[in-house]
Amino acid sequence: MDSLFTASVLGIVEGLTEFLPISSSGHLVIASDLLGFSGPKAATFEVVIQVGAILAVLTLYWKRFLGLLRPGERKPSFAGLRGILMLILTTLPAASLGLALHGFIKSLFTPATVTAALVCGAVLMLIVEHLLAPRQNRMPVQNLDQLSLRQAFGIGCFQCLALWPGFSRSASTLMGGMILGVRREVAAEYSFIAAVPIIIGAAGYDLIKSLSLFTAADIPFFVVGSVCAFLSAIAAMRVFISILGRNTLKPFAIYRLLLAIPVYFFMVR
Repeated sequence: MDSLFTASVLGIVEGLTEFLPISSSGHLVIASDLLGFSGPKAATFEVVIQVGAILAVLTLYWKRFLGLLRPGERKPSFAGLRGILMLILTTLPAASLGLALHGFIKSLFTPATVTAALVCGAVLMLIVEHLLAPRQNRMPVQNLDQLSLRQAFGIGCFQCLALWPGFSRSASTLMGGMILGVRREVAAEYSFIAAVPIIIGAAGYDLIKSLSLFTAADIPFFVVGSVCAFLSAIAAMRVFISILGRNTLKPFAIYRLLLAIPVYFFMVR
């Protein structure tokens, strides 16, 4: 495969963008294109290094995941079998649709489709923030334990939008949570946690399907990319939650619109 420098750059890009509402897949498509890293191997690598970012979630929210292994002390709560059921309900819609449309979705990883998704996602984020920002302190769900099974499934349905490369899984779950009555910061934390099963499943499925493309010599490439994704994801999540405590999603929407301009003129036209 390509150089370890390429793996490092893509790993950092993945970690910094996976949990921000700006689309990690979109940024990886753009970065890969600039680095001249393309093809079936590249597409699989971009999916698999997401596991590094997921390990960052397990590291920062290990108490929450440990709580899934025992009954919740308060009911209802995001713990025990109820918490596991919530994650299943959130994962099921996108996992089912992604499995059915796997080949088609892989064909969408192009600068043109990413540009369109960046713009559409940004516009929706601005609309959601305009309508719901004044109601944050009055949202029915002010902490993760107040999240209902119905809301967990609803967020999962919104997560299907992330199958469009460039839209952003984080953006879709954040907006879905807010629309369903979840406070912005809480929706962000649930977005982090809900990413674990969907990304592990997608990475495992993609790697198994493409295993014949790789050799033992490719292992260092994956390791470097995953480690870089892990370290940068930890930093990104901490900063993101801090930002959401003081700001709305509008700066991220504006960033998406600004990013779409050079992508369109230099990579699409």
